[in-house]
Amino acid sequence: MELWNALLQGFATAGTPVNLLWALVGCTIGTAVGVLPGIGPATAVAMLLPITLKVDPTASMIFFAGIYYGAMYGGSTTSILLNTPGEAGSMVTAMEGNKMARSGRAGAALATAAIGSFVAGTVATVLVTLFAPLVAEYAVLLGPPEYFMLMLLAFCTVTAVLGKSALRGLTALFIGLAMGLVGMDQITGQARYTAGMPELMDGLEVVLIAVGLFAVAECLYAVLYEGRTQETQNKLSRVHMTRDEWRRSWPAWLRATFIGFPFGTIPAGGSEIPTFLSYATEKKLSKHKEEFGTSGAIEGVAGPEAANNAAITATLIPLLTLGIPTSNTAAILLGAFQNYGIQPGPQLFDNNAALVWALIASLYIGNVMLLILNLPLVGFWVKLLKVPKPQLYAGILIFATVGVYGMRQSAFDLVLLYAIGVLGVVMRRFDFPTAPVVVGMILGPLAEAQLRNALSIGEGRWSVLIERPMSATLMAVVVLVLVLPRFLAWRRRMKSGPQSPAPIPHA
Repeated sequence: MELWNALLQGFATAGTPVNLLWALVGCTIGTAVGVLPGIGPATAVAMLLPITLKVDPTASMIFFAGIYYGAMYGGSTTSILLNTPGEAGSMVTAMEGNKMARSGRAGAALATAAIGSFVAGTVATVLVTLFAPLVAEYAVLLGPPEYFMLMLLAFCTVTAVLGKSALRGLTALFIGLAMGLVGMDQITGQARYTAGMPELMDGLEVVLIAVGLFAVAECLYAVLYEGRTQETQNKLSRVHMTRDEWRRSWPAWLRATFIGFPFGTIPAGGSEIPTFLSYATEKKLSKHKEEFGTSGAIEGVAGPEAANNAAITATLIPLLTLGIPTSNTAAILLGAFQNYGIQPGPQLFDNNAALVWALIASLYIGNVMLLILNLPLVGFWVKLLKVPKPQLYAGILIFATVGVYGMRQSAFDLVLLYAIGVLGVVMRRFDFPTAPVVVGMILGPLAEAQLRNALSIGEGRWSVLIERPMSATLMAVVVLVLVLPRFLAWRRRMKSGPQSPAPIPHA
């Protein structure tokens, strides 16, 4: 009963005109930030941190939260329409969403992304409300062996699902892992693979790599290989989902919500792993497998988008109850709390209950705002497809260049951006998937640090990775992911029997 009273009090605080205005402004800015590739919510919140000097704590946290989950939705817009993810979490959405747009179903893709974001965000907020302390209590029990196995599972899933062959997927993944090694060693502090360039001491920027591989490569590939060929995109006839698309979307929304939510609660979870796992799940369960990678399957948009938003909402659990940020933006939000002299942790719900419950209540309000803001604008966003291709690609390159330059004001970053873009063109030309590169780059350093910590705990014994029940379970799942598909393929070949040789014609 106390929980509901606290939540109602939170709605009373978040529902004041001033706080509603801050939530609306945050959601609007967040959507715009997500649409513009290269900026991202972490950069936007960091740039706006000075408002903490002038604005009430509750209002500013509601504002920052609106930017955070608004950006997660906005990233899906350019992913679907322009194959340009505004955020790393939107990479998977681009894979099927852009193919749907090219086949004249951009409206349905944008609609399922908006509604899926609303469903997942609302369900995840209910779970945050009910189970925040309990989930955080179990999440903190995971140690380095479990985290390493979790990331190993992500690597196996990525290479199994993406690309036309496991070899191509692994090659792309190892390129990403190699990129992740550049910079300062997280444990020893030694510089490695920097070639003496001070700009590489901090490592390669994930946003830079993602924008280069997707946005810049998309534009360069179109110029070099598509040229003046006839546009194959079908005419957009509607901006809503059919009954069949609704039927195919809602199970994906629900499945993905419960895939994404646990990952948001654990350090190093992020939204990349659950979006790939959701995509793999939908591809496995779909009755329309022929649409994946060709005309675009709506489940491949609905699932990852829902998983993305559920994971983002769940990051509030460890942030509020333990003071542990599980993403870049959550880390900046932690800094915003500290600017007000507030330390998130177990005592936060007692010492600053009004702020916490107003923030949780604002999540419900913000989800409704995003749905109202974005569903009527589906037709408007789809009009981007009518922009002539030369002007459209020029605009993408300008936004990508300005966004990357704005991160560190470095000319070196611009050179690197276009070098990565050329790499993306080569990979696309020879049919190598590009998404595993970004996944390997993001998770590689984290996996390395967790492995080294695990071996340190085990005093050099590799068996430490399977001694604990959860890590042993995850290892079993990794083995299943690697072995089961090949075993089933072998069984199918055996059942079909050996091919009989063709008869030799008589002379």
